[in-house]
Amino acid sequence: MKNTKVIGLITYHFPHLKTEQVIQRLLYKPYEYKIYALPFVDRPKKQVFFSHRPDQTEAVAPQVIAKAHNIPYIVCKSDRDIDNSCDLYLLLGAGILSKECVEGKRIVNCHPGIIPAVRGLDAFKWAIYEMKPMGVTLHFIDEQVDSGEIIAVVPTNVYKTDTLSTLARRHYENEIDVLSRFDEFLLNPTNPFKDISSGELKRRMPLEKEKELIKKFPEYVLRYGK
Repeated sequence: MKNTKVIGLITYHFPHLKTEQVIQRLLYKPYEYKIYALPFVDRPKKQVFFSHRPDQTEAVAPQVIAKAHNIPYIVCKSDRDIDNSCDLYLLLGAGILSKECVEGKRIVNCHPGIIPAVRGLDAFKWAIYEMKPMGVTLHFIDEQVDSGEIIAVVPTNVYKTDTLSTLARRHYENEIDVLSRFDEFLLNPTNPFKDISSGELKRRMPLEKEKELIKKFPEYVLRYGK
């Protein structure tokens, strides 16, 4: 990390909780930052049986944070407007990045699942449904989804008295913590799941499977709880 001085923060041009939470932790680190704000498309909310992440819109807008801390704020029409002027980029909020954006950049993402076992959307739910260990993966982004070079995999602790809500909260906090500590993990990579089997790329979990998830959770806690 000695040669890393300027870090690009890729997010939405819209209030985004994960962005706010990570930036608050990054402010104490000895780097310069640039915020690249991408268009936010407000899609209809999908009906879910259980919300495993807090409402991401309950946040301060990133341009307000940027102004308060004198961070350059670049509004982008698309991810192709993100230049290559930073030593490293952190993905705080965005859809799948284009090949043109990824090319020539070192972009770090934190996926809320253990790669390659749990890839794609709703990783928290699919891990429980398929009885796979819970954790987050810090990795570099390439042209494929959730398949770039792994930097670190950090397990999420599961306790015998957990509910879905308490485990979901702890897992989300683990994601924020690991992404905020990206520099520590770049210096000291760790992956206790190097030999884990690969899983299929997942879409959002259907509502009927979510209802099954509730029934599966006690077995999951019995298997993984401390």
